[in-house]
Amino acid sequence: MTEQDDPSTVINQRQEQMLRLVAKGFYNELINYGVTINEVLAVAGHLLDNVMQKGGLTDKQADYYNRLFTTRDVQDDWATAQRLTVQQVSISPLELSHIPQIVAWLREPAIRDSFYPRFPDSGEELARYVQASTRCYFSIFHQQDLVGIIGAEQIDRESAKLEMRKLVGDPRMHGKGIGKLATFLFLYHAFVIQKFRKVFIYSMDINVRNLNLNGRFGFELEGVFFENACIQNTWRDVVRMSLSAPVWLELFAQELKDA
Repeated sequence: MTEQDDPSTVINQRQEQMLRLVAKGFYNELINYGVTINEVLAVAGHLLDNVMQKGGLTDKQADYYNRLFTTRDVQDDWATAQRLTVQQVSISPLELSHIPQIVAWLREPAIRDSFYPRFPDSGEELARYVQASTRCYFSIFHQQDLVGIIGAEQIDRESAKLEMRKLVGDPRMHGKGIGKLATFLFLYHAFVIQKFRKVFIYSMDINVRNLNLNGRFGFELEGVFFENACIQNTWRDVVRMSLSAPVWLELFAQELKDA
């Protein structure tokens, strides 16, 4: 076995790539906020000061969300009512009557341009889109209110893998953790009910917050497609992260924890 084939070497290389991505994303966000190059250097110094004061970083990434909920917390009514619920959030198969509301949400440029490829613009085209055999979409509810959609693209049953897409469209619901709960329910459906092996996601640009949130569910970086999408005449990077069923079940399946 060569050093390059050593599993620990591969893991270290992935970790190094992730750190480079986080650094690039953090730098881009500082620049977007109007921070000058000299001020970026000052921020780097302050970061080092914080590390020295705290004596290093504590890695709480892998077990963050499983302190909030596990598979035991899911109200699984899928067999009788095609509905999954955790806390006050639930998902169920997308109804075509919800299409006009989704189209309205997608008129917001910040929402529309966060997906690549973009969703269709018209209600008729979007209805055909979500009903394709390689897709499966769900409505997200907070209590009884429709607040977004989440679903699968590129469903490959032979390889047991799919792409996940998520949209919390109601701006009043942003920042309330609804996206996290809906993601948890979708992964429960994919891994526990449908028995898929792998779920992957694409994120526009190298967004530190998104990388961090996805990592807490167990997603790992698979690759970066630099300047892969042209949005409003600007070339943007696309990041792909993936999650395997064994990793997710190890983190969130309560029966495994009690064994």
